[in-house]
Amino acid sequence: MSSRHPVKRSDRLGELIRQELSQLLLRGEIRDPRTRGAIISAVRVTDDLGQARVYVRLLGEASDAQKEDLVDALTRASGMLRRTLAPALRVKAVPTLTFFWDESIDRGLRMEQLLREIAEEEGRGRGEGET
Repeated sequence: MSSRHPVKRSDRLGELIRQELSQLLLRGEIRDPRTRGAIISAVRVTDDLGQARVYVRLLGEASDAQKEDLVDALTRASGMLRRTLAPALRVKAVPTLTFFWDESIDRGLRMEQLLREIAEEEGRGRGEGET
């Protein structure tokens, strides 16, 4: 018996969707200029393969308006994206695509900033105690 866990079909499909959507973005298949610089960071597919949560980002910093614009542009293009994905996915029905801004990197950067601030405060506190 193998000690490795089998990869779920939904995980395999999610990775394939991520790769295919990334290629579509790179090739400029979506004509909306709000999608320039977009990257697909992750795709989570439900176990019934009916829904796909697609997490997106822009290269570099993005304002709240840019984040909303990107998600809106991809949501508007979701029908075309599903039709384009269909031949590559080889599934009976292509999952419904729902787009979300990927907050994970923003949260990680904020946590890193907070840890730096704590370290600086501790450093100042030690310096004051030694004089």
